[in-house]
Amino acid sequence: MTNQLNNLNLLFDHAALKPDVTEQAITKLCNEAVEHKFFAVAVNTCWVRTAAELVRSTNVKVVSTVGFPLGANRTDIKTDEAARAVSDGADEIDMVANIGWLKSGEFTKVEQEIKDVRKSVPFNVLLKVIIECSLLTKLEQISAVKAVINGGAQFVKTGTGFSGGVTPEQVKILFEAIGGQIDVKASGGIKTAGQCQKLIECGASRLGSSSSVAIVQEQQQLT
Repeated sequence: MTNQLNNLNLLFDHAALKPDVTEQAITKLCNEAVEHKFFAVAVNTCWVRTAAELVRSTNVKVVSTVGFPLGANRTDIKTDEAARAVSDGADEIDMVANIGWLKSGEFTKVEQEIKDVRKSVPFNVLLKVIIECSLLTKLEQISAVKAVINGGAQFVKTGTGFSGGVTPEQVKILFEAIGGQIDVKASGGIKTAGQCQKLIECGASRLGSSSSVAIVQEQQQLT
């Protein structure tokens, strides 16, 4: 745990996902990611090519959203978006599951959609699935995790940040449900090093935030 906190920067997907993000903001995001040695930058699909060029020849990866932020796109739109994102330079995909299907108990449909997106990108492209925990009951979260695992994704992600912030309790539920089969990414309203510590203690191995710079600077002052 101490080692993870000492290398907190390496857990961050440094994000700029709001609708008013500009090219200047993407440039700033990528420069910050390189400077602080974040694991990745997370951007919407239209910015993948720009971000990939900006972090070229560095260790920073590019994460592209798919079906963001509602998850209500048709499956063929999601698969095409994922494939195009990879073609533009994305190393990882953060797709939003169909939350309406999750709320309706249509977990088989969710699983199949994840399989379709998984098949649309190369095997070495990591797939994370956002299930929007803030909108789901505990039982729905557990069932969603099973669909994510069966669909072939490598991560389950707590939320987009557009429907409420992540809580340690959410991460704990997901971590216990996965039984070591995949990993947990925590995202949504993460703004302090203290939050990060609690989320990591509950099982998160990746963190998504737009406040990554402030958080690692805070952590440096504490150590």
